[in-house]
Amino acid sequence: MEREYRFEIVSLLVSPAHAYFGRAKDGPAADVATQTPDFIEITANKGIRGDRFFGVRAHTEAAITFLALEAWETAAGDVDPAVARRNVMVRGLELDPLRGEEFEIDTGDGPVRFRGGRPAHPCVWMDTMAGEGTRKALIGRGGLRTQPLTSGVLRVGPAVISCDVQLDPARVAEQVRRAQPI
Repeated sequence: MEREYRFEIVSLLVSPAHAYFGRAKDGPAADVATQTPDFIEITANKGIRGDRFFGVRAHTEAAITFLALEAWETAAGDVDPAVARRNVMVRGLELDPLRGEEFEIDTGDGPVRFRGGRPAHPCVWMDTMAGEGTRKALIGRGGLRTQPLTSGVLRVGPAVISCDVQLDPARVAEQVRRAQPI
């Protein structure tokens, strides 16, 4: 890992069940106990303890999702970012260059290693939950799905990422256009 960048983890989200399924017009599941803890426990190749994707083989490469708060605010304004249902909300971290890359994040308890995967594309639920046009505004900036390669803890607050790619905090909220995902 050649480069280090400082950023902030603004919030964390853990949910034992899916809240957005079925038809968006029918509304989300009302009985889903979503948590926004101060820290999360990550298990290598499984995800976040207590989360709906933990240990689900089909989601191993996308077990933990990241989203930049700046991108969310550009798309959804002042709507609560928990509506996006992304696990790790960050500020000051450009995510798209991390697709296909390995990187480490340390919030004080030692580094946790991830592999960046495909983009976390927004679904039609975003228009229902955050306002008409939010889904379209999030295309190309909806976040990053990742696979945890090591176990550890992430906490809300200051963080450091170590990676082999150049990141530019000024580009965090920019919409990324690409021909194909990695």
